[in-house]
This record gives sequence, C-alpha cells and structure tokens, in this order.
Amino acid sequence: MKVFLQLEPKTRLNLTFLFLAGLGFWLSLTSLLPVIPAYIQDLGATDQQVGFVMGSFAIGLLLSRTKLGKMADEQGRKRIILIGALVAGIAPWGYIFLDSIPQLMVWRAFHGLSIAAFTTGYSALVIDLAPIKNRGEIISYMSLVIPIGMSVGPILGGYLLGTAGYPIIFSVSAICGLAALLFASQTKEKPAATHDQMMADKQARLTATNRGFQELAVEKSLYIPSLIMLCIGLVFGSLVTFLPLYVRELDIDFNTGLFYGAAAISSFGIRLLAGKASDTLGRGLFISGSLLCYALTMIMLTHATSGSMFMLAGAIEGVGAGTLIPTMIALMSDRSSSYERGKVYSFCIGGFDVGIALAGVFLGTITQTVGYQGGFAIAAGLAIFAFGLFLTQGNPHVKSSLKFAMGMGGDRYAQKLEG
Repeated sequence: MKVFLQLEPKTRLNLTFLFLAGLGFWLSLTSLLPVIPAYIQDLGATDQQVGFVMGSFAIGLLLSRTKLGKMADEQGRKRIILIGALVAGIAPWGYIFLDSIPQLMVWRAFHGLSIAAFTTGYSALVIDLAPIKNRGEIISYMSLVIPIGMSVGPILGGYLLGTAGYPIIFSVSAICGLAALLFASQTKEKPAATHDQMMADKQARLTATNRGFQELAVEKSLYIPSLIMLCIGLVFGSLVTFLPLYVRELDIDFNTGLFYGAAAISSFGIRLLAGKASDTLGRGLFISGSLLCYALTMIMLTHATSGSMFMLAGAIEGVGAGTLIPTMIALMSDRSSSYERGKVYSFCIGGFDVGIALAGVFLGTITQTVGYQGGFAIAAGLAIFAFGLFLTQGNPHVKSSLKFAMGMGGDRYAQKLEG
C-alpha cells in the first residue's frame, strides 16, 4: 500500500472517495446474490424462468455497455459512475412491487445498466489517476471493493433472507446504492486543463490510437480477451444463478453467502499480491492461473455435498476472480490509448456480460435435463476452453502466446503510451 502514500494528496483523496463509492455499490449488488434466485423461485418460477430473469441483468448490461463506454470517453468518467450508482440506489426497491416473470425480466435488465455504467467509469477513472509504472498495483488495490463487498454483502443478504422479509432486504440494498451515489458525487476527474494543455491534448488526440467499435471487433488483441471473458461470463453466470438453488436442493445447512464470503477473502488476499506482481512479471501468467482456478472451482462443485467443500470451492473461485478481472483490465489498458479506453473496456468486458446473459437462458434449460451438477461440469469445460484459447491465441502467434501465457515472454500487443 506504500504506493498510495507516494501519490499527490488530491489524487489520494479522489481515489479514497472512489473506493468508498465502489464499496457501497458492490454491497448493494452482492447483498442480492443469494436473494434474487430464491425470490424468483418463491414466486413459482421454474429453473428456466429463473435463468431468464437472472440473464436479463446481463442483457441490460449488454445493451448499454458500448454506449456508456463511448460516453465515458467523450463526456467524462464521473458522469457514468453517477449513472451506475443512481440505478443501484433505485432498482432494488422495484423488486418489492413486481411479482410476474416478464416484469422482473424488464426490471432486472434495467438493474443491469448499473454495473455497465459504474464499472466502466470506475475502471477508466482509476487508470486515469494511476501512475503508469504502478498501473496494475493501483488497479488491484482499487478493485478490493469487489471482494470486500462479496465478503459482507452475500452473508448479509443470506442472513436477512432467513430472518427478515424481502422488502427489508431490497431496502438495505438500495440504501447501499444511494451511499455509493453520495461518495461518487465527491470524486473529481483530472484538473481542468490550461489553454496550452488543451491544445496539446487536441494534437495528441489526432495522433493517438482511437479506434471505433467496428475496428475493435476485428482486432485480435482485443477480441480474444473478449471471447475469454465470454466463457468466464458463462461460468460465473451459472454459478450466481444456480448455486443457491443447488444448495437448496441438497437440503444442507449452509448459508450460500458463506461461499461468496470465502471467495471474497481469498480474492482480497490475491489482489494484494497479483497486481504488483503483474507489473513486473507480466499479465499472461496470472490470467492463465485464474482461468485454471475457475475450471477447478466448477469441477469441485460437481462433487460438492457439504458446507466445507462449498467453502473450499469458493476460496478457489476467489483466487480466480481476484486475479482475472484486475489483470484483464490492466491488459486492456496496456493495449489501448486513453482516448479509446472506455470503448475498449466496454467491448472486452462486454464479453463477460454476454456470457452471464447466455448462462441464465441456456444453462437454465440444460439443468432441467442434466441437473445442476451437469451444468457445473459444462461450465468447467468452458473454463478449460478459455485457458486453451489464451494459451494459443493470446498473442500474435502460437509460440509467442505460449510464452506470454506461461510468463516467459512479453505482450506483443502492448502499446507504448503515456496515458
């Protein structure tokens, strides 16, 4: 954490407010992880219908992510962060008044807009404020809001699920979202530029890389990470949608929130180490390890029948998530300029959104035939496929990809940029 003490006071204060906003935001979202599937099921929905509603969250993400990414580049990061926090503060109350599957699908899609906006603006602003040489380390520290939120939110939601009514749970989530909005309103972007700086920036924009979405879609350096995130989105979507229902089916005395708590603790620990290490050892080795962690998690879930096995699987998933997301964000930063970073994030992380959406829809149908264990086995295969894709296609050629993925070579796609 020494790097924070070396930052300018204004930058340090901005990052502090941003961190608190992120904490409130993720508490809002994660407190509903064990709640929403149970709520939908209690309304009489089938597994397939549960999948439809849960997947609608990612549909909202998908439909808004690219536009919000462009807005973050053109209108500033803070505005997008405020939009995400505002939706997080409003959306939970809507569930109280909805009791039909079509209504829940529409509202869940609206709720998905929150994460599309907040995470895009949050990641881009962190990069804007972070020194280049400490980029991976700062990203990892600032992304600690996710495991902290994951450690408290699901356990809180799971506890309230057994002791309080749904209106109270949704209200607590909404209050956390409004707290995120309050803290986000106190953040500031980079200071206003002088006339000379504005002229220099205008000239820089003319010479800097600034690709449109069609160009991004055909860039191997970006569409391969997006495909990898698609696979992991499918894995994560199956986990979030069906884990609470699987535990309920097993009829064991286990609070699903403890799975997410174990994941959060391990995720917290690995983020303290992986970010700084990826700045010196390269991103490839850590992305490879994280993909294997996801595969191992899903394999374990196919055999899990006790609370201790679920906790261990959660801890391994935490290592995967705590490594993959910040390292992939750092990789996208390495491969893009500051003038296109919002679009690049929205395109690549958008693969994750699509995966979550498809997981709810298609795996919800599959689980009715092969069961939850079969669905988790399919998810394990997707994680292994993602690892193979990164191992052979993560750089221009198979040989350079293998070296990069094993930590024995640099990233051939990384740009030499000042921002």
